[in-house]
Amino acid sequence: MAFEVSYNLENEQQFWDELDDIVSTRCQEHERIDNALRSYLNVTTNYKSEYLQTDYSVAECVFRLIQGELFNAHKEYVRRQIIYCLLQEDDNPTLHMVAAFLLFDGRNSGNDATFEMMNEEGVFPRLVELVQSPSVQEDTRLHQMLLELMYESSRIQRLRWEDFMAINDAFVLYLLEIIEGVSDDADDPYHYPVIRVLLVLNEQYLVASTTQQHDGRASITNRVIKALSTHGMTYKTFGCNLILLLNRESETSLQLLILKALYLIFGNTQTAEYFYTNDLHVLVDVILRNLIDLPSDSPAANALRHTYLRVLYPILTNSQISKPPHYKREDIVRLLHLLVTSGNHFAPVDETTKRLVNRCTAVEWLQPLATDANDASETNGHGSATQSPIEHAIGNGQKELARRMLGMSVDGGGESATSVLEVASHTAPAGVQTPSRGRELVQ
Repeated sequence: MAFEVSYNLENEQQFWDELDDIVSTRCQEHERIDNALRSYLNVTTNYKSEYLQTDYSVAECVFRLIQGELFNAHKEYVRRQIIYCLLQEDDNPTLHMVAAFLLFDGRNSGNDATFEMMNEEGVFPRLVELVQSPSVQEDTRLHQMLLELMYESSRIQRLRWEDFMAINDAFVLYLLEIIEGVSDDADDPYHYPVIRVLLVLNEQYLVASTTQQHDGRASITNRVIKALSTHGMTYKTFGCNLILLLNRESETSLQLLILKALYLIFGNTQTAEYFYTNDLHVLVDVILRNLIDLPSDSPAANALRHTYLRVLYPILTNSQISKPPHYKREDIVRLLHLLVTSGNHFAPVDETTKRLVNRCTAVEWLQPLATDANDASETNGHGSATQSPIEHAIGNGQKELARRMLGMSVDGGGESATSVLEVASHTAPAGVQTPSRGRELVQ
C-alpha cells in the first residue's frame, strides 16, 4: 500500500484531529477507500515515534479507526486490504499498525470474522516468517504484537496443512530460546505471548493427530514435543513457567491449553521426566489444589476436572513420583477418594469422573492406600471413623486449610485413542473464568 500523501503536523492535537478526519471519511468507491487507508497509515507511521510511543496510544489509534465511518461502512473490504498490507509490507511501523488493527479488531468483533479472513488469505506462514525476521526482532513491541496476533488467530480455528509446513524445528527452538534467554521472570513481557504461542501450536498438533483432515498426507510431527524430547535439558524455563501459569491462571481456555501440553509431555516416555523433581512436586500440589477448588455442579468445572484427572494419570505412572519415595501418596489417594464420594461434600458424581478416578487409583504404587481409603470410607459411613483433614476442610468451606493440608508452598502412557480425542476436544471461549469452590463460598 504505497503512500501518496504527506503531512506536516505541528502538535499532538493536530495529529488526533487529522486522524479523526480520515477515519470519518464517507465514500463508496474502492479507490477512495484505498486512499483513505493510505492516509491513515501514512499519518500514523510518520508520527508513530512522536505520538504513538505507548501500547495504549497505538490501541487508541486503532480503535478510532474501528469506531469510524470508514471502517463501519466497509468492514469486510477494509479488513481484507489491511490483511493484504500485512502480507506485502516490510516496513516495521506499518507492520505494527496493521498487526495492531487485526489483533484488536479480531478481539473486538465478537464473531472471529477477522481471524477467519486471515486464515482464508493464508496469513499464518507470513506471521511465522515475520516473527523470525531480524528487523522485527529488533522492535520489541512489534515482535510481541505479532506473537499475540499469531496466538489469537490460531486459537479459534484449525491450522491448514500449509500452515503446519511453515513450522520447522528451528522456529520452535527459537521460541523456547526466547523464554530461556530473556530472564527467569514469568512476568517478563516476552514470556506470556511466547508461551501462549507454543501452547496453541501444541494444541493444533494434538487436534490434527486426532482427525483425518489432511487427505491421506503423512502424519504431522508435533514439533513442540519433539523439541522438548531432544533439547529438554536446555529449555527448562518453559516447564517452570507452565507450572507458574497453571498455579495462577483463572481463564479456563488457558488452563486447558496448559493441561494439554502437560498431557502430552507426561504421556511421552522421552519427556515424562522433563521437569525437575522439585518442580514436579509443585505441579502435583497445584493439580491437587485445583481439583479441590472445582465445584461439583458446573459443566465447565466437570470438563476441567476430567482434563486434570487425565493429566494426573500419566504423572502417576510415568514421572519421577512413580518411583520411591512417592510424593504426597496419602494426599493423592484421599483426594481421589473424595472426588467419587457423594453426600454432603459433592453432588452425585458423573460416570466419567468415576472412570478417571478409578484409573488413577489403580496405579500400582497407590493400591494399598487406595484399599485402606475405601475401608475407611465404609467405616466412616457408620459414624465411627475419623474424617480426613482434607475432607473436613472442604466440608467446612475452608479452602485455605485444604491447600495447606496438601502442602502448597506421544506415547500415550496407556491412554486410548478415545481419551486422547477427549482431551483434544476440550475447549473454552477466551475470557471465561474457571469455576471455583472458593468463589462459591464467598458468595
